[in-house]
Formats: sequence, structure tokens, C-alpha cells
Amino acid sequence: MVTGGHRAGKWQTVQSHMQSGGLRPSNEGKMVVLSLAIGLAEQDDFANIPDLQEATQTAPANQEPPPEKRVGGNKPGNSPKGHPPDADGHSSVTDLANSLTGDMVMLSPGSDDDHEGPISEKLGRIQFSVGYSFQDSTLTVKVLKGQELPAKDFSGTSDPFVKLYLLPDKKHRLETKVKRKNLNPHWNETFLFEGFPYEKVRERTLYLQVLDYDRFSRNDPIGEVSIPLNKVELGHMQTFWKELKPCSDGSGRRGDLLLSLCYNPTANIITVNIIKARNLKAMDIGGTSDPYVKVWLMHKDKRVEKKKTVTMKRCLNPVFNESFPFDVPAHVLRETTIIITVMDKDRLSRNDVIGKIYLSWKSGPAEVKHWKDMMGRPRTNVAQWHALKA
Repeated sequence: MVTGGHRAGKWQTVQSHMQSGGLRPSNEGKMVVLSLAIGLAEQDDFANIPDLQEATQTAPANQEPPPEKRVGGNKPGNSPKGHPPDADGHSSVTDLANSLTGDMVMLSPGSDDDHEGPISEKLGRIQFSVGYSFQDSTLTVKVLKGQELPAKDFSGTSDPFVKLYLLPDKKHRLETKVKRKNLNPHWNETFLFEGFPYEKVRERTLYLQVLDYDRFSRNDPIGEVSIPLNKVELGHMQTFWKELKPCSDGSGRRGDLLLSLCYNPTANIITVNIIKARNLKAMDIGGTSDPYVKVWLMHKDKRVEKKKTVTMKRCLNPVFNESFPFDVPAHVLRETTIIITVMDKDRLSRNDVIGKIYLSWKSGPAEVKHWKDMMGRPRTNVAQWHALKA
């Protein structure tokens, strides 16, 4: 049984879920999950963000979470599905050879000489403690804090929270509170797994997944850590610092996109050149995709302008070579974000998001580097590979 603060009426609600078959205790010990499993809906990007011309709407208040027993706070639910991408905003195809007349500068995250390496971004690390009480047959897990997490939001920050599993059980999970706009969060939350015999605990693997809560779409995975409990001396609480690794649940590699940025300070124009992609994730049943690229110009959290490329049929390594100029006055540069989304076109259902890139002066390290290089080399097409993110 997973325990942690007590609230009147919660146990009766949990019993009703157990009687209806939604929550079944195992022979190894009863477990009450933090929140009932809810399927996450695929959603197009920024479908619910108001346009620049629209008045800012008040965000809906967070709902009370489903019944639980735990030590710690609540995790907000996910928003409804968005809408498929608009049909407008299509750009005219330009010949990149005419726009990149010998002054393109190729950049990579590690070396100026390595033109083909994808972006390798550090995912930060997490601190946690784990221990077992033989007297109470209770496994205790404390999620303490995170450090140097990457920015997942276009505002240049993240809203991180942690999911906990005892693998191979994936049906029951626990979650920490969401720490708003924090790349170095302190959770300091304790979770108790009661009634687990020590022999059964040693067969489990503690799995922690750090995610960025997103009110408008799916929560974005940041990274994960797993530790087999048979390799830990559980007789007393031990504290670990672990580097986060890319998530292996299908949210990892989505491919890379090569693009260039060019800033003309005299005309107040940023030109985005979508050059090509490689190793895109196959989204269709046939093992391929029909990719196209959407480019949003954002001012703060509002949409200003959208453009998109043509669709490349059945291609995981498409070449686009399309250029999109955007008017960006100098006084709004620090509040400007360019969001690039690679989509898979689907005639029979909703278009799928393959991956995204957020470009601004306060995004992730690789994106910030590209933005600063663009500003430092005016009137020059500065090209860089970017790894697509969920």
C-alpha cells in the first residue's frame, strides 16, 4: 500500500474504485496509486494559445486530483485535445542556393568543424533517497531535487514533476508536485510502499521519469533514471545523484533538423531557412512519414505569424530548402520565440507531431547557442543541426 498524508473520505473512494475493478490489489501487497491512469491524448502544438489579436484568456483552475494516499502534493491533469493545423499560411518555395550565397556558417554543439553531428543536450540530474524498513515491510523513496534541467517551454523554463514506478509494474504510478518555472526544483516528497516483502522488493526496479508539465499539450519527457533494487543496500536510507538519460518509452529519438537563421538588423527581419531533416521517426503504419514543417513566430505566449513548408511524401530524410522571413522589431527580440514543428501529414486522421524546436535567447543550451550566433553574425545564414524533441 502506498501511503502518505490522510484525508477524510479518501479511503471510501479508493474502495469504490477497487470494487468496480479499476484498482486491484496484488498478492505482494496493496498499492494505492497517486492518480488513476489516464491516457494522454496526442495533440497538435499550441492549438489553444490565443492569437496576438485576441484577448488573453484566464487559464482554467487546476482540478482536484483523483483520490490518493501519499506524502506530497497534487499533479494537474492534462488538457483536452487540440485542433489539426490550419490550412493557411503556406509559403512559396524558394531556391536555397540563391539565398545562401557562400556566407552560410555551419555550427555544431561541440566543434565548429563538425558539420554533421546532432545536438547532444545535457538533461540535468536528480537526487533521491531509497531505503527499506524490515520491521514495517515498507520501502521508502524520497524524491529530493533536480538540477540543471533543460528548458522545455518557449518561455525558456520548465514546469518539472517526477513519476515513480516499481518496474515491471507499469499500471501503478506515483507523482510529485509540479514545480512551476524552475530548472532546479526542490520536491522533498516522500513515498511509502507498505506491505512489500523484502524478497519481492529486490525483484523490482525503481524507475523515475522527469517530465515538463504542459497545460496546452502532452507533458514533455525530460529524462529518466532506473536503479535495480537488488543492487542497493536497502537496510538504511541511501541518497543518490543520478544523471538523467533520454527516455526509452518511445519519446526519445525523433530525428534531426538542419536549419539556418539570418538576422538583418537594418530591415528588422529574421529569415528561417528549413534545409533538411534526417532519421525522422516513422509515424505511419508503413514505416514511413509524410513530413512537413510549421514555423510559428511567437511574441511572449501569443502567436504572431505561421508559415509552413510543402509536404514530402513517404520520406524520413526530406530536403525542403524553403525560406521564411519574419518581421521582428529590435525592441521585441528578447521576448520572441520561433517554434519549429515537424509534422506528419495524415489524410484520414489528425496530423501527428514528430518533434519540435524552440529557438530564442532563453531556450535550451543548443537553441540559445544558435540564437546568439545568429545575433553575432548579422546578415549571415547561420546553420545548425537540432535534435527534435517531444
